[in-house]
Amino acid sequence: MSGAAILLFGKSPQKYFPRARVRFVRYEGKKAEVGDRMNVVKDEKFSGRLLDQLRNAIAFVRTQIREYTKLGEGAVFQTIPEFPEFCWTELIVNAVAHRDYSIGGTDIQVKMFDDHFTVESPGILPGLVRVNNIREFHFSRNPMIVELLNEYDLVKEFGEGVDRVFNDMEAAGLPAPEFRQSEFMLYATLKNKNWGQKDAFWNNSVTSEGACDGVSEGACEEADLLQQVVDFCALPRTKAEIQEYCGFHSDRYVRQQVIQPLLVQGRLIRTIPDKPSSPKQKYLKK
Repeated sequence: MSGAAILLFGKSPQKYFPRARVRFVRYEGKKAEVGDRMNVVKDEKFSGRLLDQLRNAIAFVRTQIREYTKLGEGAVFQTIPEFPEFCWTELIVNAVAHRDYSIGGTDIQVKMFDDHFTVESPGILPGLVRVNNIREFHFSRNPMIVELLNEYDLVKEFGEGVDRVFNDMEAAGLPAPEFRQSEFMLYATLKNKNWGQKDAFWNNSVTSEGACDGVSEGACEEADLLQQVVDFCALPRTKAEIQEYCGFHSDRYVRQQVIQPLLVQGRLIRTIPDKPSSPKQKYLKK
């Protein structure tokens, strides 16, 4: 009880719980490297009272979540975050609410990679909660902390939060979240659209990191459209099929502004290369 009071209301909680904090680490690539191959590009620590560090951590991570543009129905571009916001915020909130604060050798670590996002929380699952029943069972290791965070609508007392993470990831067309635990750590992982892809790409990343800095919004959207056409041509496609996929009315525009640039870049090839104007011509991803 006294520990929870210090963590929730103390002026300097880290004086008594030095590692009771959230650390965000962003890596360039799909795994953490060490030595001369170290690939850390962001490393931020959030301390103070639990409510403050949680709010600050969420606000910062929000600036790191990448977005991409997708051509939707009616040829309208839609901006989509790499993870549904509820999902990644819920993992961070759960870590702060349910970590084992008696483990003082490490902090909560939020790790972001090109294709996944992992929250590492000190302590194994409490009570009867197990990895295989985490959607149905709920147990509060730190009931006072949970109660206060619940007052601020940050934590879900009856476990519906984890179940919603599964549902929201499925609705977004993303892989199911994964939970695993070691002797003293719980790992919760979300996977984005690049999971399982050979090369991760964010052609239209619009975060505070400025991946599209110096590039117009239209150019970013065009780059993303071209990538979608390349992916669409994983199977041979005719010009008419590509035009219908893009939702454009002008076949001349599709030929000059979509197909021809991709041929020049070597990202598409003709299935009948010696007869470019053949009515049976199709285009295939290289």
